[in-house]
Amino acid sequence: MATEDAERIRAELFAEKAKPELELEAGRREWLEKAASDPIPEGTHVEISEVDGVPVEWVRHPDSPGEGVFLLLHGGAYVSGGCVTHRNLAARISEVSGTQVLVPDYRLSPENPFPAALQDVSAVYGALLREGLRPQELSVGGDSAGGGLTATLLLALRDAGGPLPSSAVLLSPWTDLTLSGESYTALEEIDPIIKTKFLLDAAGKYAGSNNPSHPMLSPILANLEGMPPILIHVGEHEAMLDDSVIFAQRAQEIGVDVEIEVWPEMWHVWHQWAPELPEAVEAIGKIGVFIKSRFH
Repeated sequence: MATEDAERIRAELFAEKAKPELELEAGRREWLEKAASDPIPEGTHVEISEVDGVPVEWVRHPDSPGEGVFLLLHGGAYVSGGCVTHRNLAARISEVSGTQVLVPDYRLSPENPFPAALQDVSAVYGALLREGLRPQELSVGGDSAGGGLTATLLLALRDAGGPLPSSAVLLSPWTDLTLSGESYTALEEIDPIIKTKFLLDAAGKYAGSNNPSHPMLSPILANLEGMPPILIHVGEHEAMLDDSVIFAQRAQEIGVDVEIEVWPEMWHVWHQWAPELPEAVEAIGKIGVFIKSRFH
C-alpha cells in the first residue's frame, strides 16, 4: 500500500494533469523554474562544464567519494528538461552509488530532432573513455525519454564495437515511440502524469522525418543482444508500463541480465519526488546497490 505522502502527492499531480496543456516553450520554462527552486542536499557540488562541445553538469553529493561516473540522461519526452530539472535526482544517485553524476544537456526537439540527442550523449560517453575512465567504472541511465535514449546509446555502442558500460539503469523508460502498448489506454485514467496525446506529439517532434518505429527511436523493437546488465524501475500505475515490461521480456529472452521491478501504486518516475516521497528514497537506494554491484 502506498504511503500517506504518496497519496497526497498523487492528488496534487492529478490536479496538475487536469490543467490545460501549456505551449512547449512555456512548459519548458515552468519546469526549469520549479526545479531551480527545489532544495538539493546541502553541500552538493555542482560544476557547470562542457564535454566534447556538449553542455553538462557534474553533480556530487557531499557524502559521495566520487568513485566512478554515472552518466544520467534526463527525461522530458525529448522536447524539454535539462541539467537543472534533474539536479536533485543526480545528487541523490551520487549519494547512494558513491559516484560522480554527469548530466548532459543534450539538444532537444523539435529544434534538433533525431539523431541530435543520440549524437550528443555518444560524444560525451566517448570523451569520458578518451579521458581515461574505464568502462568498468562507468554506468549509464536515464528516466522516461532518457531511459529510451540510454537504450539507444547502448545499441549504438554495441553496433560500433565500442566498450559498453558496466551497467544501465532505466527509470520508467520510454522505449516505444509508437505507443503500441495496451497500458497506454488501459492505465491512462489512473496515471497522474502521462497524457498520451502529448507523447504522440513529442514522438513526432523527435522522430522528425524518420519513422517512430525505427529501432533507434523505439528500442523495444531492436535486437537487444549483447546489452550490459540492466535495472528497470517502473510504476504499476503508469501508462508507460508496457514499455518497460515488454522491453525487459524481450531482453531476457535473448539472455540479457535484466532486473525489472514494478513498484505497486507508483507513477511515472516517482524517483523525482525524493526525499519527500519514501518510495522514491527506497527506490534510489536500490539504484545505488545495483550500480556498485556491477562496478569493477
